[in-house]
Amino acid sequence: MKRLINLFYLIPQKESDEMKIAFFEVEDWEVPIIRELLAGYSLKFFKEKLNAENVKEVADFDAVSVFIYSRVDESVLKAMPNLKLITTRSTGFDHIDLKACQARKINVCNVPTYGANTVAEHAFAMILAISRKIVESVDRTRKGGFDLKGLRGFDLKGKTIGVVGGCGNIGRHVVRIAHGFEMNILVFDVKKDEQFAKEMGFKFADVDTLLGNSDIITLHVPLIPATKHMINSDNLSKIKKGAVLINTARGGLIETEALIKGLDEGIISYAGLDVLEEECAMKEERELLTSEFAKTCDLKKVLEQHILIENPKVIITPHNAFNSQEALMRILETTIENIKGFANGKLLNPVK
Repeated sequence: MKRLINLFYLIPQKESDEMKIAFFEVEDWEVPIIRELLAGYSLKFFKEKLNAENVKEVADFDAVSVFIYSRVDESVLKAMPNLKLITTRSTGFDHIDLKACQARKINVCNVPTYGANTVAEHAFAMILAISRKIVESVDRTRKGGFDLKGLRGFDLKGKTIGVVGGCGNIGRHVVRIAHGFEMNILVFDVKKDEQFAKEMGFKFADVDTLLGNSDIITLHVPLIPATKHMINSDNLSKIKKGAVLINTARGGLIETEALIKGLDEGIISYAGLDVLEEECAMKEERELLTSEFAKTCDLKKVLEQHILIENPKVIITPHNAFNSQEALMRILETTIENIKGFANGKLLNPVK
């Protein structure tokens, strides 16, 4: 797709202290941070999503910041004739009419990535919890037990980890961490980065080779038609017997029935899951923290009713891999940078 943003759009700018910016779908904790980081700007905050009613209150504003529930379409744009910048606090931007923005010479920016290392660290937290039987050890100790029977783990050094999507934003961090643990690394990715492979000393492999040779398999790819059920009943037998399976990406990457069979037959010795196939559909992890998402999805019930929840060979966390203070702050900081960059004539993170 051709670049939608033309630097020509940046020319007619006001001084920052005159620039009016409206924030929609904000949480209470975000407001003082935004005020501090954007001191000198004229700011207005809404807990609600941008809609036909509240847009009237910001009709003369220069910029808006939204999340994914705000539909920024032709009717909204028409109501804001002074609008020159839309910065969404999300990676996705399909809630914004890009063609209409282009026609009106309105710049659109996003947050390309904010939790890459955060999710990678969670994946390794699961790997370590499994390899050293942390959950069982803590549970036993809390119940008054202090013996080591059944708690013997295994070293990561020298083991082979297969990173599906190892050249992506999250996968790269997983590879770097694995390299630090002195693991052997296999990577499957449709886009091969030979220089990165040379730096980290890993080998590329097709999916079947990766499954058959990895002691630990960790998934870091988006859920698209090509990746849905990439771990399934058909390729289950190709997995190295006793492998550990980690999924912090999307639940639909693994066919639940195949996972249960793999665990029952000992093909998969342990699974660490931050996501489940039966989860409600979502576009952005940050949705989980919003009241809007809670209205349509009860993840507590999903967990309570899930067939894997009582399986002793499975660790499940409630889609929490992205959820660190630093990751959420990066969303705000990137949004602030987008606004300040625009005010100073330099467009950052334009949607392309």
